[in-house]
Amino acid sequence: MKKIGLLLLLFVSVISNAQQAENIIIITTDGFRWHELFEGMDSSIANDRKFNQGDSTYLFKKYWSDNVKERREKLLPFIWSVVAAKGQLYGNRNYNNKVNNANPHWFSYPGYSEIMTGFADPAINSNDYEPNPHVTVLEFLNQQPKLKGKIAAFGAWEAFDRILNEKRSGIPVTSAFDKIGGTHPTAKENLINNMLVDSYKPWHLDECLDVFTQYEALEELKTKKPKVLYVAYGETDEWAHSGQYRSYLDAAHQVDAWIKQIWDFVQNDPQYKNKTTLVFTTDHGRGDKIKAEWTSHGSAIQNASEIWFAAMGPGITAKGEIKTEGQLYQEQFAQTIAKLLGYTFKANHPIAKEIMEVLK
Repeated sequence: MKKIGLLLLLFVSVISNAQQAENIIIITTDGFRWHELFEGMDSSIANDRKFNQGDSTYLFKKYWSDNVKERREKLLPFIWSVVAAKGQLYGNRNYNNKVNNANPHWFSYPGYSEIMTGFADPAINSNDYEPNPHVTVLEFLNQQPKLKGKIAAFGAWEAFDRILNEKRSGIPVTSAFDKIGGTHPTAKENLINNMLVDSYKPWHLDECLDVFTQYEALEELKTKKPKVLYVAYGETDEWAHSGQYRSYLDAAHQVDAWIKQIWDFVQNDPQYKNKTTLVFTTDHGRGDKIKAEWTSHGSAIQNASEIWFAAMGPGITAKGEIKTEGQLYQEQFAQTIAKLLGYTFKANHPIAKEIMEVLK
């Protein structure tokens, strides 16, 4: 219990001085394992012909080092050079620092709903679930006078319309192959729309390539200046399900580069510079390398509830990688997001307390 208390004491600095954050950017990358975040490329998977796409030479040249710190920096250079220096990272289970789903299902819709509502509702048990009956923290924030109409969400997966309940919440949610710009798109928005239509569609119309989600979200950030922005990438999960480890690692490496791109813009824009918090996490974990379970997740896959959490920005003390034993849960993220902006998230469903509330 003392060790758990120490973890909570460290984590409270994430939400200290929360009112200093005027804007927040929430980023998720689907089904990305804590193993690669904290340990970099797994050599046993990269050496396996079933998974390396016949390109182990490329993988080892690009992502391998015998030193674990160098290895993870090769895969995620921005996370380990900037976020680790200026923020906090949780979930390295080598130190018994644990972050888990609280929901019992360990796949996408339940995970994203838990992130956004602060409620691990066991009844949400399908990726085809109806529009979310629960209020998300984004919907709650959109009800606040200072934030009304200044919230936007972009996700590669079509289900985000339902997860965030676009119709009820009034939040614009651009998901999968939705076009941007309304009836009068700018030249840049029209180009993105046309490229989206003509793009390669490996997952049919269920999910677009992450590059479109990035370009759409970045254009929104530059032109409409939302105060709350959610960006949800999906390729890490899709390539893992396909057993394509090279593409899984490349997708994660690209997400890292895109986060840097967003952060560089934020830190060079007067509205956002030194006023914006970045939160980065995932919806679920996945299995380990034993019996090739790294390709899958869900309640039948051992350890697939193991996730991670990172944050940096105003009010967040630079603690880096947290190596204290303890336990956090995904359902705590929603209230933490609200508190970072100086609000207390309230809704007609249970909402898990943020870490500061646990300490009181």
